[in-house]
Amino acid sequence: MVATPQASTPAAWKAAPRGSRSWTGWRFVGPFMAVFALVFLAPIAYSIYLSLFRTQLIGGTVFVGLDNYLKALGDPQLWAAFGRVALFLVVQVPIMLFLSLLMALAIDSGRLYGTSFFRISVFLPYAVPAVVATLMWGFMYGTQFGLIADVNEVLGLSLPDPLSPELVLTSIGNIVTWEFVGYNMLIFYSALRVVNPSLYEAAEMDGAGQLRIVWAIKLPALRGALMIATIFSIIGSFQLFNEPSILKSLAPNAITTSFTPNLYAYSLSFAGQQFNYSATVAIVMGLITMIVAYVVQLRGARKGL
Repeated sequence: MVATPQASTPAAWKAAPRGSRSWTGWRFVGPFMAVFALVFLAPIAYSIYLSLFRTQLIGGTVFVGLDNYLKALGDPQLWAAFGRVALFLVVQVPIMLFLSLLMALAIDSGRLYGTSFFRISVFLPYAVPAVVATLMWGFMYGTQFGLIADVNEVLGLSLPDPLSPELVLTSIGNIVTWEFVGYNMLIFYSALRVVNPSLYEAAEMDGAGQLRIVWAIKLPALRGALMIATIFSIIGSFQLFNEPSILKSLAPNAITTSFTPNLYAYSLSFAGQQFNYSATVAIVMGLITMIVAYVVQLRGARKGL
C-alpha cells in the first residue's frame, strides 16, 4: 500500500482564517496605491483645499467656500482661453488624427518603399522634447531672424507673420501636429498589426480591392485605437501649455498670460501670487476635461467605436 499524504484528503482541506487572507492582495497593490496617493490624489486634494481659501492684504488667508469657483465661472479671461483651446481641439485634432491614420495605412499596406525608415522618420519628432521642438519652429517662424525672414529677403516676398495674433494659434497647431502625428501613427499601426492576415486573403479571394479592404476590415479594427488617440488628444489640447509658454517671448503681442487655461493658471500662481484662484482654475479645467473626454468616450461606445 502507498501512503497518501493527509493534506491531499478532502477532510484535511481547511480554509485559512479569513482575516489572514484579506490582506494578501493589498500587499501586492500597496506600493502602487501608496505612490498613486502621493503623486496623484494628494495634489488634487491639496488643490481643492487651496481653492476654498483666499489670501487678502487685510485679514490674511480666509475661508471663502465656493466664492473662487463663482469668480471663475464669470472670469472672461478664463473662458476666452477655454475658447481658444476648444477651437484648437476642433480643428487641429481631426487633422492630426487623419494624417496619422493615412500614414499608418500606408505603412501597413506593405507597398511603401523603405517602410522601416519611413516609420522611424515619422515617429522621430515625438522623441524631440517639446521645448526643443517649439524653439526650433519659433526660429523658423521668425520674420526678423528666422526662415521666414530669409525667404522674404531672398525671394523678395512678404509672407505673413506666423506669430501674428491672427496666425499664432495655427502656428502652434502646426507644431503640435508635427510632434504627435508619429505618436498616433504608432498607435494605429500597432492596432493594424494584430489583425489576422487571413481576413485580407479571404477578402482578396472574394474580389475586394484595397480600398474595400481598408473600409471593411482595417478601419473597423482601428475603432478602439482611434478612441484612445482621440481621448489622449482631447486631454492634451486642454492641457496646452509648453508651446504658447515658449513662444510668448517671441510673440508677446499675440500670446498673453491668459492665452490658454494652463498658461493662465501658471501666470496667476507664479506671477500674480494668486495661488488659491490658480488652484480653482486648475480644478475647473480638470472637471471640464474629464466631462468632455467622458462624453466622447460614451458616444464612441454607443456607436461601436
